[in-house]
Amino acid sequence: MPLRRKPVLPDTIARHRGALALSAEHGVTDFYQGVVPALVPLLVAERGYDYAHAGGVVLAATLVSSLTQPLFGVLADRGPAPGRVRAVGLLLAAAGIGAVGSTTSYAATCAALVLSGIGVAAYHPEAAKAAHRTGTGDRGMGWFTFGGLAGYAAGPVAAGAVLLPFGLVATPLLAVPAVIALLAGRFRGRSPEPGDDHSDAPVAGTNRWREFGWLTVIIVLRSVLFYGVSTFLVLSLAERLGAPPSTASLALVLFSAAGAVSTLAGGGLVERFGRLTVLRVSHLTGLLLLGCLITAPAVPIALVAAAALGAAVNLPLPVHTTLGQHYLPRNLGIAGAVTLGISVSSGGAAVPALGAFANVHGTTAALAVLLPLPALATALTAFLRDPAEQAEQAEQAEL
Repeated sequence: MPLRRKPVLPDTIARHRGALALSAEHGVTDFYQGVVPALVPLLVAERGYDYAHAGGVVLAATLVSSLTQPLFGVLADRGPAPGRVRAVGLLLAAAGIGAVGSTTSYAATCAALVLSGIGVAAYHPEAAKAAHRTGTGDRGMGWFTFGGLAGYAAGPVAAGAVLLPFGLVATPLLAVPAVIALLAGRFRGRSPEPGDDHSDAPVAGTNRWREFGWLTVIIVLRSVLFYGVSTFLVLSLAERLGAPPSTASLALVLFSAAGAVSTLAGGGLVERFGRLTVLRVSHLTGLLLLGCLITAPAVPIALVAAAALGAAVNLPLPVHTTLGQHYLPRNLGIAGAVTLGISVSSGGAAVPALGAFANVHGTTAALAVLLPLPALATALTAFLRDPAEQAEQAEQAEL
């Protein structure tokens, strides 16, 4: 009697299944980045840190991650992308956050967060290559980015639920999502994403480093804006409008959650309007909404402005990654390290300076300092061209 063959999923379903699995994996990793801004109010309250020292904690979690991210990108480009590298990255990210509650000095707290940042840096380049190999384009990258931002948005929620009742001593409980992900066995051996058999084949195309450089500047400007708002939003609402801690924390949750959801719309908008249009509109809208946030006369209006700002600031994230990969087709690891990793972490380098400014002028003034950034980012898009659009125009010209 002949053996019955197992049905094979259509290629498109298999590709999207791989993208969704990576999205969930990305969410668990970036959850630990989302916890960091939520630690700031607790460190100020429990350990008496001023705003500058609290900003230094954010810097510890992000600066080393930003500096080492390109190195991990180079390593990712030199060989296949084993799942174990992503697993180690997740493990370090969780271990660093979990250790914060047991630290007894400022230096030890910073060291724990440096460890977490290194884990995040190790994860993103390999994950970006795996996401690219699924072959799902802007929509797939939108889901992948959504996973990371959803995890980031869950960070403040989980930190509030776990740490507000028990204090910083409960930070080891925040490592539970990583333990579950690792026990699930998702990271064993080489990643099973569709197309993996050809992941190391020569890549056609020429690297366009100059345009990638301009894109990187835009990414850093967006990251400074995002981290500045994430760090000082709660403190600003409490300081300026007298919002209670639970309400002020809700603003951060709305900012992060709306940003995560907005990435899902990016793929459809890109197909209709193009990558560069999405970039320009999102940054211009972010400028207007930041102004609304810092001038909101009441807490409900501020909450709406925070949610809308989060959506505008995060909408172009999938575009950053797909455009970066088009600019560096021969170095996908470096492209992912910059567009996925540095896009989140580089802004933390500016937070201590913003904290020092806030010590003198207040947290709302620190947010106001960020206003020129989206305007500058919009202007810099003039130096960018979309390779995919240029290829289509060339084909139409030949016809």
